[in-house]
Parts: sequence; structure tokens; C-alpha cells
Amino acid sequence: MTTPTHEDLAQRLRDAYTSGAVAPMRDGLGPVDVAGAYAVQTLNTRYWQAQGRRIVGRKAGLTARAVQMQLGVDQPDFGVLFEDMRIADGGHLDPATCLQPKVEAEIAFVLGADLPDPQSTPEQVAAAVTSVHAAIEIVDSRITDWKIAFADTVADNGSSAFFVLADAGKPLDGLDIWTAGMVMQINGAIVSLGVGAAALGHPLKAAAWLAQTLAARGEPLRAGDVLLAGALGPMVTLTPGDRVEAFVGGLGSCAFTYAKG
Repeated sequence: MTTPTHEDLAQRLRDAYTSGAVAPMRDGLGPVDVAGAYAVQTLNTRYWQAQGRRIVGRKAGLTARAVQMQLGVDQPDFGVLFEDMRIADGGHLDPATCLQPKVEAEIAFVLGADLPDPQSTPEQVAAAVTSVHAAIEIVDSRITDWKIAFADTVADNGSSAFFVLADAGKPLDGLDIWTAGMVMQINGAIVSLGVGAAALGHPLKAAAWLAQTLAARGEPLRAGDVLLAGALGPMVTLTPGDRVEAFVGGLGSCAFTYAKG
């Protein structure tokens, strides 16, 4: 259930994309107000859909236990991926479209079947996956200085912004994405290291949590959806001109440049 306060907060976040970051939303959301935060996120999702934006998948966030402990929560969160958030592998991201962006390397799945079961297992998710990709997520916050509580990031669409998928996806069968190592470089220097197990213990566990959560909300993942399974290592701040490349063992790499194309 949404309230006028939720409507006001949703408007505040939409305006922040063009007017600049806003203070944490303690006047309308408690730090761990899960229901209220998702109500705000849903209002903006519906608004953007009405404006013609098309949903192409979902992202899982807060999948690392260390980050959960930082924010005082015991669960991951999710956000919506829109078609206009995708950057071509090797493409450019205009700094004018971001506020305070950071990057993190991830594993992404593209689904070949629906996942309507609120009890979806990692095995069911695996059976629905048509391809696996190295990925980069560009996260951004509409909250000043990233001073976010759990409710802030959820309301703010999971602090999402843009994403990159490697052009060349791989079949899941035969891949070891649990121990797959990740290296992320900016301008040729290593800035983040990680492993598949960082995503909620296994990327397929993160994907199953997302499938269960969305199915229980009546918004199940569908064939063709992109699913970002969560960061494999620390996120790193972007500076205009940066070239970012992420390598994931067994999956290859993807890259983009943070500059106007």
C-alpha cells in the first residue's frame, strides 16, 4: 500500500536524476522500512513504464554479507533494469548522465524460460538460463554522498544506473561460476578482485532468491530477462575518462569507457 508520503518520496528521487542528489529520506522512511521502500520503488517503476521505458530484467544487490552488516540488514535487495540502462560492450557512458557513479563486476544470466515459482531453487534457475555473461554494473545514488540506509537504496531502485554485458555469452553447463575469479581494471590498473561465491554464496543462489522474491510479488522473471546476480568484489568510484574492463574466469570480459562517445 502506498501513501501520499511515498508519492512525495518517489517524486523527490525522480527529480534528483536531473536536479542533483538529495538527503537521506528519514522524513518518510525508516532506515529498514522494507515495505515502504519497495512501495516507493514500485511507484517510480510504474511511472517510468508509463513514460515508455521497457523493463528488460532485474538486479540483485546487497548480496555480500559484509555489505549487509554495514547497513544493518540481513537480506539482499533488488532493482529494475530498463532497456535504456544497457551500454554496449566496448561502448561509452556520458558522465553527464550520472551523479556519483561507482562500478562493480558481476555475473549476469539471460533467461530462456519463465521462473514463476515462489520456491524456485538454484537448480530450477540453472535450467532456465540460456547464457551467462561477464558484466559490469554502474551503480549510482540519488542520495547525497552515498549516505544510504537499506530503505534509501531500495527506494532508489537499488542504487542502479547502467549495466554492460559481454557480447559473447556462454552456456551455463560445464562452467564453474562459484570459484570463478574476477579482476576489474580501470585504465589498466587492477582496482577490484573477487570470486563468484561472493554473490550470496553462489550466483545461482542469488538468482534463486531474486526469482523467489519476484514471483511472490506477482512479478516473476520471464524468458529473455537479464538477471544481474550481485557484485563479486568491491565497488570503485568512476572518474570521467576512465576505461573499465571486467574479467571473469570462464566467461571472458566486458568493458566500457566513462566518456561521451
